[in-house]
Amino acid sequence: MKLSREFYLNADVVEVARRLLGKEVVTKLGGLITSGMITETEAYAGVDDRASHAFGGRRTGRTEVMYARGGTAYVYLCYGMHSLFNVVTHKEGIPHAVLIRAIFPLRGLSLMLERSAKKKAGRGFSDGPGKVSKVLGIHYSHSGLDLLGDQIWIEDRGLVISDRDIVAGPRIGVDYAGEDAQLPYRMLLKEGAAEKLIKNL
Repeated sequence: MKLSREFYLNADVVEVARRLLGKEVVTKLGGLITSGMITETEAYAGVDDRASHAFGGRRTGRTEVMYARGGTAYVYLCYGMHSLFNVVTHKEGIPHAVLIRAIFPLRGLSLMLERSAKKKAGRGFSDGPGKVSKVLGIHYSHSGLDLLGDQIWIEDRGLVISDRDIVAGPRIGVDYAGEDAQLPYRMLLKEGAAEKLIKNL
């Protein structure tokens, strides 16, 4: 059920962002498993995308991992406090990536609640990229991990997502990217779609 390398090597990062919806991101850290269904993603199209950390071919110590082969984790620190988890796509040398913005909790809920200091998984519990990493235990030190490994990976549970259940729109918080900020690179499952899909697991 673990996604293959070929899935991540897809040259169309927007298509990957859409196809990741409904997949299950899993972490096994310290022998403990947590997971969630991916319900929101954002695509970043490398050197030609003004919203991308790699726009114009930028390469820094932080962003170098974006140039790795598809199927690598790119996790960066935002505002000095939030680790944001991205999936590197395309072949080595082309810095495409998909940000995982939201999940629907599946496995290890009690541990997710502990990590987030919450008593219950109410509305907005794992809605937002910082919250995703927090409940899954993903830290910026995990950047560079192989997503075909045994710490962080993504599974295909065989769910079929209808186009009717997906909304595409502009990304969040990238106003600095000018016209590129309006590109429909954000993919979101409609409200209630995740619950409907879970019944088929």
